Amino acid sequence: MKELSRKLLPSTSALAAFDSVARLGSFSLAADELSLTQGAISRQVSGLEEQFGVLLFDRTSRGVVLTSAGAEFAKAIAGALSQIRSASLHAMTKRHSDQLNLAILPTFGTRWLMPRIPGFVARHPEITLNFATRIGVFDFDRDGIDMAIHVGQPEWPGAECTFLMDEMVAPVCSAAFLSSHPVVQAQDLLRLPLLHMASRPGGWKHWFESLRIAGSMSEGMRFEQFGSVTQACIAGLGVGLMPLFLIDTELASGQLVEAFPHQVVSPSAYYVVAPQAKAGFPPVVAFRAWLMEEVARYRQEIVAW
Repeated sequence: MKELSRKLLPSTSALAAFDSVARLGSFSLAADELSLTQGAISRQVSGLEEQFGVLLFDRTSRGVVLTSAGAEFAKAIAGALSQIRSASLHAMTKRHSDQLNLAILPTFGTRWLMPRIPGFVARHPEITLNFATRIGVFDFDRDGIDMAIHVGQPEWPGAECTFLMDEMVAPVCSAAFLSSHPVVQAQDLLRLPLLHMASRPGGWKHWFESLRIAGSMSEGMRFEQFGSVTQACIAGLGVGLMPLFLIDTELASGQLVEAFPHQVVSPSAYYVVAPQAKAGFPPVVAFRAWLMEEVARYRQEIVAW
């Protein structure tokens, strides 16, 4: 039994060597990546093959190729190795209760939140922020996240959702696209390629309904992130229904223009969310308080405009 247990738990150095060779397809490249000699890499992999009693690579004059068993093993351990690296990094950087693991939305995070983060860092130098990208509801405990920025509805089991702001949206496109596809009335948009966001499946329907317009919309392209929709609009691929505060720069520069002058409040809104178990966690309390101040300041700026 002890012998079987040993065979089922190979050394991490052997696994790292195997993983590197499997990804790079070369003993020499793996040696460079791990700062070892090619001979050391070869011995680690050979030892692993001997331990398992199975060939993991076919050695040829052109290099190494995974066997079917090797390919299956490489796929199986990739996720486990990634988790071990993440856990190791977390353990190395963990300093009691001064860490805040924050999940952010891709475009909101880069366009609105990140430029303001230096203010939080200056106020709370004792708190280290760790960022992760998440879209939609996830498991805080499983992902090791303390707090999240969420867009949608305030529906998150076991968590507290604090309202941040609404989302004002309007149809936008490039000036060149609008010139070649004139929009005289809102109905004209129905015949144009409309770009859709996967997280806002009813966005266009809501916009047309706000004008009491019924009709069939084009299927159009579908995207996961607003940043991609922005670039698609600039490239002249169609009309996107965009949150205006996320494209301030493009509108100011003329890269994007409103295809039709009608803005509506999106059914989706922004919230800061934390699991109930972390309600009193000092970094969560501090970040929420700071974020609410930033949102209030931003609202005042909008009114001033």
